[in-house]
Amino acid sequence: MSQYPKQSFSEIPLAQTVVKFCDIKRINHIVISPGSRNAPLNLGFTNNDNFITYSIVDERSAAFFALGLAQQLKHPVAVVCTSGSALLNYYPAVSEAFYSDIPLVVISADRLPHRIDVGDGQTIRQPEVFEPHLEAAAYLTPDVSHASKTLLENPSQKLVAQDASESDLMHKQVEIQRSNEQKLDSVLNKAILNSGPVHINVPLEEPLYGTTSKELIPQFISDPEPNQTEINLDSYVTQWNSAAKKIILVGVLPPNSINDKILETWALDPSVIVLTEKTSNLKHSRFLDAIDSLIAPLEQNGESAFEEIQPDLLITLGGMVVSKKVKNFLRKFPPKKHWHINSKKAYNTYYVLSNHVKLDPQEFFDYLFSKPNTPIESSFNSAVHSIYSRNLLKGLAYLKTIPFSDLLAFKIIFNSIPKKLHLQLANSSTIRYAQLFDLPKNVSVYCNRGTSGIDGSTSTAVGAAYKTELQTLLITGDLSFFYDCNALWNTYWKSNFRVIIINNQGGGIFRILPGKKDTPLYDKYYETVHNRNAKDLSKSFGLGYSSVYSGWRLKLKLKSFFKPSDRPQILEIFTPRKINDKVLLNYFKAMQ
Repeated sequence: MSQYPKQSFSEIPLAQTVVKFCDIKRINHIVISPGSRNAPLNLGFTNNDNFITYSIVDERSAAFFALGLAQQLKHPVAVVCTSGSALLNYYPAVSEAFYSDIPLVVISADRLPHRIDVGDGQTIRQPEVFEPHLEAAAYLTPDVSHASKTLLENPSQKLVAQDASESDLMHKQVEIQRSNEQKLDSVLNKAILNSGPVHINVPLEEPLYGTTSKELIPQFISDPEPNQTEINLDSYVTQWNSAAKKIILVGVLPPNSINDKILETWALDPSVIVLTEKTSNLKHSRFLDAIDSLIAPLEQNGESAFEEIQPDLLITLGGMVVSKKVKNFLRKFPPKKHWHINSKKAYNTYYVLSNHVKLDPQEFFDYLFSKPNTPIESSFNSAVHSIYSRNLLKGLAYLKTIPFSDLLAFKIIFNSIPKKLHLQLANSSTIRYAQLFDLPKNVSVYCNRGTSGIDGSTSTAVGAAYKTELQTLLITGDLSFFYDCNALWNTYWKSNFRVIIINNQGGGIFRILPGKKDTPLYDKYYETVHNRNAKDLSKSFGLGYSSVYSGWRLKLKLKSFFKPSDRPQILEIFTPRKINDKVLLNYFKAMQ
């Protein structure tokens, strides 16, 4: 229970203004990491019933937790920290938010400018620390009406003249307040409109804990208004109708981004092949959702095999694509034209980007298919599907022969996943193995693919799970899990949360890459071989734990793993470290 009366506010105008603007812009989820310099902000957020506040000590974990919340809310979530090195721990999540288009509002308390680089503790140069990876920033000006005596006594300050009168301070404060309100209004609007990270730096002077009953009312407020762009789509209709070999390649998309009518139109067009990934959240029996199972077997068959599937027109949707093989293929055998359909940005991933269509994909295809559209005569769909189906049949035969390994563990897991689930995947091996197996239609899939780092997978999953009613499963590798183990250090775990750890005693994916394996140098600095397990860690945080070492025990355990329980559950699967790479590589060889 708060020690402050309900209608009290920070006596520092700047702190009260920041809180007020978050309230006005409906940024109501606030993840706070404890500190002293951010006390006025914490007071304002926790003392207002319009905010839902969270307390997470580790700033790196806190930022990824907030990213998971924002991922599900599709609206900005704020993180609040004290001054100094605390702020720098947000950077991994800031960069992920930037490349994944997730609205994250970083609010950092700071010392006043003249207190930086003079030898005071927990002071660093905070403005511009995230600058290349922000949609916008507001580096606010400190108040001169608060702690005025302390301010005037400091010979280094340049905010006001040393002999400033009370009237001078009052006029300067009005000017500062107007400027800060305009900056806050602009930066928060950009977080909402651009769906990306912003940084608000808030310099605060002691005393920090004083309150007032006088509420500050901002004067400079505007609604976020998107720019309206007129796009002539008629030429796209003509090009679509004339292309005999079209590939639609879909990266990261939220569930329900494109309706079934559009998906069915794609599927029935003989000139179209749709390549999806698990993070595309698009499912249809005619889509190719194991891209590497199409491309990897062709790598041994020469250029003619790739020329057969080389498209005339490539249309890409969504965010980052996992498959390196499809990137290499399209860079070496480029389409004649490449359109990227995205209302915000387009990457020239395949080096031949010809058009960035700044529309939502649903809007684009609604228009495209509203025009007369006679499917062109083409055997592209049937030819590519024939190759793909043949590869999958060979792969299925191979899977029946393999020993217990990462590949077999993923096959067993995916065969046991409930029909309706919120699935979070860690990066590296996990997301790549996941591409090879089917999922039920109503499983929604998320992964931090913006920067593809392993550093915040668990924290993101915990935050996302807190805002979904569905049961959540996180599948992660051992290094990803242990790296982000502070994700366990909060009180926001739901009892229906499940974690599966594939523990192959190191960075197993490095065994697939070139290098002299099984040497002291390789084991220590590349694969990072270890003998850790999650049993004691799970126990210390009050989570249920079990482990398996074989396929039949895994099948048995999964029969009860998703059933209701009174606390979250962790299942650790131990696989043989030295065979996983051979089993996976032989899987693709078996398809040739």
